[in-house]
Amino acid sequence: MLLHDTALIFGRYLRQTLRSRFAMLFGVLMPMLYLLFFGPLLTDLPLGGGGSSWQVLVPGLLLQLGLFGAAFAGFMIIVEKNHGVVERMRVTPVSRLALLLGRVLRDTAVLVLQAVLLVLAAVVMGLRAPVAGILIGFAFVALLTVSLASLSYALAMRTAAPHAFGPTVNAVAMPSMLLSGLMLPMSLAPGWLDALSHVMPLRYLVDAMRDAYVGSYATASMGYGVLVAVGFAGLAVTVGTRVFRTAGA
Repeated sequence: MLLHDTALIFGRYLRQTLRSRFAMLFGVLMPMLYLLFFGPLLTDLPLGGGGSSWQVLVPGLLLQLGLFGAAFAGFMIIVEKNHGVVERMRVTPVSRLALLLGRVLRDTAVLVLQAVLLVLAAVVMGLRAPVAGILIGFAFVALLTVSLASLSYALAMRTAAPHAFGPTVNAVAMPSMLLSGLMLPMSLAPGWLDALSHVMPLRYLVDAMRDAYVGSYATASMGYGVLVAVGFAGLAVTVGTRVFRTAGA
């Protein structure tokens, strides 16, 4: 029943997304602009690590795409909640976990598709990376999306208006982006800033993806990245499901 209910909710929201293809493509615009206008500036700069500047920049842009795309996913559910859509769904026998997972899996599918488009553009511009590393990168984007979309929906279920939701998300997303080394490796930062960045879960995903993009899979950074990504996703889905069960009850 859980699989059936999840597929039902996933299909509903996927159809909504496919009716707005422009919005789906617009979501990849900001990382694409970074790729086009920021990437060439780094071509000949020593950024550390064993790879090229593209192998440093592109993993960060992919996680930036997942960070902002998933963190703001809850906006739509605020609108649905205010129009009674969420309550009508919750009085049906559908699983509360499915109400969350269906939405989260739709967000994951959309963001992974956008990540594929971004990588294709990066390859045209000069990115060279092993296929296995690129696929591992997509897996990290998917896990990050599951985590942040689940928490975003949980926050949205507790928020009455969109104008209160946006600043809260920005207050978390911006420091996460700046302190995780998405744009440039934190190894280039002063020691105190590098140490501070280790409190950000996203830092471990960034380091692991950059290792994958240079073909280094059996590293400590990869191990920490996988553990943090899987653990964070499990915790976020648990929190999100609990909120869907109790909010407004």
